[in-house]
Amino acid sequence: MPLLAGALLLAGCSPGGGTGTGGDDKGAPTSSPFAAPTPVPVPSPAPVPAPAPSGAAPTDAGTAACRVPLPAAWRAAFAAGEYRPPPGEQAVLTETGPGWTVLQLSGPAGRRAVLVRRGGAAPETLLRLADPVEHQLLAADFDGRRWAVLAVLEGRTLDSPWSLYVWDATTGAARRLARADRPGPLPRPYVRDGTVVWAQGTGSGTAAVLAAPAAGGAPRAWHTGVLDGPFAAGGLLVWREAAGGGTRLAAVSLRDGRPAALPPPIAALRDIRAAVSDGRNWAWVAGESAPRLMVWRAGGSRPSAAVTGSPAADGMDQLRVSGRLVTWRTPETSYALDLDARAYAELTPAYGYAQAAGGALALAYSVGDAKTAGSRPVIQVVDAERLPGLPGCG
Repeated sequence: MPLLAGALLLAGCSPGGGTGTGGDDKGAPTSSPFAAPTPVPVPSPAPVPAPAPSGAAPTDAGTAACRVPLPAAWRAAFAAGEYRPPPGEQAVLTETGPGWTVLQLSGPAGRRAVLVRRGGAAPETLLRLADPVEHQLLAADFDGRRWAVLAVLEGRTLDSPWSLYVWDATTGAARRLARADRPGPLPRPYVRDGTVVWAQGTGSGTAAVLAAPAAGGAPRAWHTGVLDGPFAAGGLLVWREAAGGGTRLAAVSLRDGRPAALPPPIAALRDIRAAVSDGRNWAWVAGESAPRLMVWRAGGSRPSAAVTGSPAADGMDQLRVSGRLVTWRTPETSYALDLDARAYAELTPAYGYAQAAGGALALAYSVGDAKTAGSRPVIQVVDAERLPGLPGCG
């Protein structure tokens, strides 16, 4: 389990946070795995201003964002971006990025991790999981060219051992890079410029931020401390670490692992959770009894409270950010905030998951009760940069 408090929500059997889709779709196959089925209804609430919390810190924008209906153009884009897995297989969303999506596919032939490239006709198998029942694809990253890294949980509970695998596009083969069987952060590996980075428990109450050449070579420790799993923020690798009776954010350069300075408004943060960034835009959750989604954009003088009201602020977790979009999940559904419009909208039906990353926006949810016959699981992936802005609040 993570060394610092912070829940990781799993949707159904999806370690990556999404719900599955696939085997029950009887539509005819198409040349692309992203087909265009009938649009799926998503709740459309009327605009509701989000109340500002008492005692909130001053913000650049002055007011919190408001809730708006999901635009028809977004619905149409999601419908056109629905993924259709190969016949007889069910898909679970793991990760998306610039022009690619990594999924877990399960079927009669077993369970495998696959890469779906934008415009590609068929998924590429990255790894066949050794145990099609117990093993689950937890996280992944792809550099868009040669290397992919995969984290496989080797059990049904989050404290199970896990392994990292590296896939090489030039050979089509994967090899195991590391295995963790001691308490520590859940893995979220990254691959940058031929180097794989991740965090792993040491067995002594701390965790190490490790780096290893994707092509082969011994891992080396970049940092050791009481820390959460790191996240990539542009050219930085950032994590939350215990310090002075609380927590703060720390960073190293993704290029060489040397300590790196955070922007002053971010370096000043204490005791936050669920922080994410794409290198320019930052988002995190502040407060326990009255949680609020905080954001800071490069060039801004101070962070601002963007979402403060129920139900969108209740139990916020699994934040992601890409450009102007911030996505997050609550125990009930998922949302997206448009930083430019200062507005947010509900993205999925109940218990759905959304992630904005690398210019892409991916949704995973089930139409109907996922535990009963007749439900239809859905995965949709779109180019986030082509979505129009959310409507303003007037």
